[in-house]
Amino acid sequence: MSFLSATLARVKPSPTIAMNTRSQELKAEGRDIIGLAAGEPDFDTPDTIKEAGIAAIRAGKTKYTAPDGIPELKRAACDKFARENGLSYAPSQISVSSGGKQILYNALMATLNPGDEVVIPAPYWVSYPDMVLLAGGTPVTVEAGIETGFKLTPQALEAAITPKTKWFIFNSPSNPTGAGYTRDELKALTDVLMRHPHVWVMTDDMYEHLVFDDFAFTTPAQVEPGLYDRTLTCNGVSKAYAMTGWRIGYAGGPEELIAAMRKIQSQSTTNPCTISQWAAVEALTGPQDFLAPNRALFQQRRDLVVAGLNACPGIDCPVPEGAFYVYPSIAGCLGKTSAGGATIDSDEAFCLALLEETGVAVVFGAAFGLSPHFRVSYATSNTALEEACRRIRSFCDGLK
Repeated sequence: MSFLSATLARVKPSPTIAMNTRSQELKAEGRDIIGLAAGEPDFDTPDTIKEAGIAAIRAGKTKYTAPDGIPELKRAACDKFARENGLSYAPSQISVSSGGKQILYNALMATLNPGDEVVIPAPYWVSYPDMVLLAGGTPVTVEAGIETGFKLTPQALEAAITPKTKWFIFNSPSNPTGAGYTRDELKALTDVLMRHPHVWVMTDDMYEHLVFDDFAFTTPAQVEPGLYDRTLTCNGVSKAYAMTGWRIGYAGGPEELIAAMRKIQSQSTTNPCTISQWAAVEALTGPQDFLAPNRALFQQRRDLVVAGLNACPGIDCPVPEGAFYVYPSIAGCLGKTSAGGATIDSDEAFCLALLEETGVAVVFGAAFGLSPHFRVSYATSNTALEEACRRIRSFCDGLK
């Protein structure tokens, strides 16, 4: 008999990390690998933020803090929500954790009972369903395909809600598609949620500042104030502030929920890294002038990759509204054989053959719950992206 928990059998390792690991192994073997699998900005953390972390070390701010964040960071989060989202939270309504993922996990652990359902639009960030399973709930995935711009329709949301639904997880702009919901599109979803008062809303707003063209970001409780008392508005500093390794996420929500999340965190990790918390204070309150040029560079990369992929036979790549991902369809490549002899019968087979034969690492769509697609993270240099698109074009040209 295995000594491992039966719960562990319900979840799988992150496919994005697995693909990134495989590409690192090939690179260590001397292969020329272009990694487009990891969702991590290639920019360095801004100097003002780094200096705030260094100052915290020098000032001896290296001891335990309150389990879910220092008062200064909670106040900074309150001010951020008021300034940018029109949402009023008190510090007692704020939770700070070791990354955005822990915020979501704590909330699910604190609220889910066996039989509770969580509605998750697909394609989804790979961790959502597995976190629901770890917390004892049941993920209910609802397809939002390329024909709707990878956006969930109100009709599909309505059909997915049952008396057992506890949460609706909402991510805009999306990982893996980059799809962003306009205010009107979001209002259509919140109208549905207003008809189901037993359903709580968990928003993942991590890519809020990475939006392009004239897209205007909004979040559910901002669009529909009637949802305020049952919405957990989640965010973090990882993406926009290039602080992935600093591991700071935060959220605003009802006091009872925040207190329950605090209890979970106090008995698991306790406080997030103290130094990282002080750096995050600077991120939220300090200069924001780097956001616009970074966003402009990401938009330039988006346009480069969309054009490059759409030039590949068998690939259809929509233009996303935000984040730093594209999610092209490879429907036109299925049923063929690669130049290296691989049978392309799935998006996983496509991505594995692409990596082995060309050295380009991307993540297959099945990992995100919608095939046949793959995800490209374009958070790397223009030179690398141009070469990656050239290799993908060559790979597709060689399919028979």
